[in-house]
Amino acid sequence: MQINGNRPKEVVFQEIDSLLSQVLKDKIKPIKSEKSLPESQDCSSPVSRIQEKWRGIPTRLNNIPHSREIRNYFYDDVLQATQRAVNDGRMRLQVQINIPELNPEMDVYRIGTLMELVRVLALSFADDGKHVKVCVQGSMGNGALAGMPLQLAGSRKILEFMDWGDYGALGTFINIGSIGAEEVGKQDDMFILVAPQNAVGNCIMDDLKAMTDAAGNRPVILVNPRLKDLPSSSGIMQTMGRDKRLEYAASFENCYFFRLLYYAGTQYPIMGALRMSYPYQYELYKRVDQPSGVEEYRLLSTFSEKPSTDDVNDAFLGKPRDQTKKASGFW
Repeated sequence: MQINGNRPKEVVFQEIDSLLSQVLKDKIKPIKSEKSLPESQDCSSPVSRIQEKWRGIPTRLNNIPHSREIRNYFYDDVLQATQRAVNDGRMRLQVQINIPELNPEMDVYRIGTLMELVRVLALSFADDGKHVKVCVQGSMGNGALAGMPLQLAGSRKILEFMDWGDYGALGTFINIGSIGAEEVGKQDDMFILVAPQNAVGNCIMDDLKAMTDAAGNRPVILVNPRLKDLPSSSGIMQTMGRDKRLEYAASFENCYFFRLLYYAGTQYPIMGALRMSYPYQYELYKRVDQPSGVEEYRLLSTFSEKPSTDDVNDAFLGKPRDQTKKASGFW
C-alpha cells in the first residue's frame, strides 16, 4: 500500500499510524488464537501461576554435593509453601525436607545447606517487615552429661558469622537465640527453630512447649525437627508423659514435606519421592530411567493426608488402597 506524501503532515502521519496498527493487529491475532488458554487455566489465576512455576522434582539428587541451582530450587519451594501457610494464619508449622544434604542419617549431610535454608526463610519474612527470631537449642544436661546433638554442633556460630545481606538485617529484624520461653520478646513477630531434637537422656519438649506457649498466636516454624522419644542416659525409655509429648509434637502442621524413597534398609537407588507443599495434597512420584538415560519423576498418586508406608507400597505396586497390606517395601 502506498501513501501519498503530497498532503498535510498530520494527515500523512495519521494514515501511517492506522496502517501500522492494522499490520500489528493482524500479526498478533494468530499467535493469540494458538496459545489461548481455557478459562480454567487462565494465567491471571494465582493457582495457575504457582503451578507454572513448579517445574517438577529435580533429577540426579544422589549427585553430591548438590549444585547451587538444586539448592536454590528447594529453598524457593520451601519458602513459597511456608509463606502461603503463614499468610493463611497457620501458627504452628514444620518443614520436613530430607534431600541427601539435609538428611543427618547420611554421611553427606551438610550443615551449611540447612543454615542457608533458614537464612532464606528469615530474610524473606524480614523483607516483609517482620521481626524474626532464629533459634538453635543450646547445650542440654548438666556436668559430664551436658551436650547437644551432633547435627547442631557449631550451628549457632555458623549463623552468627553468615552473610545476612547488605542492609543490616541481623541485629535489627533478625535475631539469633536459643529455645526457651525466656527467648520470646515482645518485638518478635515470628520464630524459626532450627532442627529441634531430643538427645539421649535429655528432652527438648519442655523448653519447646514453654516457648510456643509464650509465643501465643505468633507463628512458630520448625525446620527439620526430630521430636521422637530417645532412651534416657540409663538406657530406659522415657515412658512418663510420652502420650502428651507425642500429642504436642503432632500439633505442628506440615507446611512443606519432601522425602526421597528407597528400598527399606538402603539409600540407593532412589525409587521415588513424596512431596507436599501447602495447601496442596501429598504427591507420590516414581523415579523412572528413560532408555535415553534421562531420569524423570512420574506422578503415581495423591493423598489428602500423609500416606502410610503401606499406602506408598500399594501405589508403587499398583494395588487399590484398601487391599491387604504388607510390611516390606519402600520408606
